[in-house]
Amino acid sequence: MAWEEDETAVYKVVVNHEEQYSIWPDYKEIPAGWRAVGKVGLKAECLEYIKEVWTDMRPLSLRKQMAEREAEAEGVAG
Repeated sequence: MAWEEDETAVYKVVVNHEEQYSIWPDYKEIPAGWRAVGKVGLKAECLEYIKEVWTDMRPLSLRKQMAEREAEAEGVAG
């Protein structure tokens, strides 16, 4: 049985530089560009954690760009 099918497999929640979340098997080294956020548990637990904390699915760079445009528009309008 593959680890993906193992209901007892332990995962860790990871996040990348764009603040996008994922899960990664606890026994594997985290890939470059990702870091652990401290949540470790069964797949369902980790996915529930992500559901609670990842409330804005837009990448960080897009959120920053949109905020800059909004600030510029307010500056022109004001």
